[in-house]
Amino acid sequence: MGRWICCLRSRVADSLMLLLVLALSCNPSTAATASPSAPHIKPSYSFGRTFLGLDKCNACIGTSICKKFFKEEIRFDTWLSSRLKLPPSYLLSYSGNYTDDAKSWRLVDITRLTSKYRHDQADKRICTSLLKTKTCSLERALRRTHRFQKWLRAKRLTPDLVQGLSSPMLRCPSQRLLDRIVRRYAEVPDAGSIYMDHLTDRDKLRLLYTLSVNSHPILLQIFPDVEGWPFPRYLGSCGRLVVSASTRPLRDFYGAAPEVAADLALQLLAVLRSMGTNDLNYFFYFTHVDAGTFGVFSNGHLFIRDASMLGIIDKEEGSQLTDGQQEYKDIFSCLTVDCQSAFVSCNSIREKHSLVMVCQELLPKLLKGKFLQPVQEKIDSFLQHCASGLADDQGVNEAVAKLAELLKPLRSCDSRFAYRYPDCKYSDKY
Repeated sequence: MGRWICCLRSRVADSLMLLLVLALSCNPSTAATASPSAPHIKPSYSFGRTFLGLDKCNACIGTSICKKFFKEEIRFDTWLSSRLKLPPSYLLSYSGNYTDDAKSWRLVDITRLTSKYRHDQADKRICTSLLKTKTCSLERALRRTHRFQKWLRAKRLTPDLVQGLSSPMLRCPSQRLLDRIVRRYAEVPDAGSIYMDHLTDRDKLRLLYTLSVNSHPILLQIFPDVEGWPFPRYLGSCGRLVVSASTRPLRDFYGAAPEVAADLALQLLAVLRSMGTNDLNYFFYFTHVDAGTFGVFSNGHLFIRDASMLGIIDKEEGSQLTDGQQEYKDIFSCLTVDCQSAFVSCNSIREKHSLVMVCQELLPKLLKGKFLQPVQEKIDSFLQHCASGLADDQGVNEAVAKLAELLKPLRSCDSRFAYRYPDCKYSDKY
């Protein structure tokens, strides 16, 4: 009898053990706890290579930040749950969040160098003009061009290699500026050299493609914010998307309080002044400005949000291209602009050029109707004088100086202006 009871107990114990094993295998969370080696399963966002533009590489910007996209350390604002799809691919820019530790997140701007429609049109143009087909390998087609073959043989980026590119930054290039581009190109390991030995064939094509489509990310790399330049921080690229620190466009502040408008107007004038006179002896000028050209960080600091329309003249070396060389055009000259458009002569750029445009396009919208008379009347008068001063350099400078003096006492010193608070309490500068 005792032996039978022992056997029965043994069988019951075996049955209970079997039930426990079955229960663990049916419950993923329990199984994961019981077996540390089991993989952790979490919802994942579905990224398409087409959305990022990776299917177009190496006719793209770069891949330095792709890992953060795929590890979900960069998220779009609409990614509130795994059920939501990616935002529409036809948008030019997206608001996103970026993290280094998965705990603290900061806002970033995710942008395309041009609209997806323009990208697609440029891709078709490459295939039809170079290979006479509707679709093709963009990389193979661009590699066969005379310009890129010259890039492959070149040890150094010289003015003849960028002649005819539509970017305003390269309309009047100097060797010093081109050396700076190679030395600080952030999509490759930093070599600190002016020679292109550390650039692979792939790297050279990506750099040439970026310069041909939109030089905005290159400007952010070679004139970084940490050195005091008024640009948002470049964080990296993936395919045809660029990630940089987030700013709100100036248009969002057209209805701001008078003291905020006065502060932003003064910052805008100071940025233009610094772009005309700086320690490196580069003269920056705009070929176009609009309400999205400038942006404002959360601390109230104004920056250049879109540098795509920014040209550079080297006051130390001057341009090493003649106007005849500027007119040279090939497929790289026509990726995002009409090939028939004429280039602006380097000799025709004046120092007041950007000031006049800002007085015409931005400051009237920012300062209109903000102040009591007679202050508002004086502001409007100075702006009108500045906006119509194309033929009078001295008049523009005087109008801008008087406008700045009028605006200085109209701004306030409080926590809304974190970029200069509480310093403004103890400094006559403010």
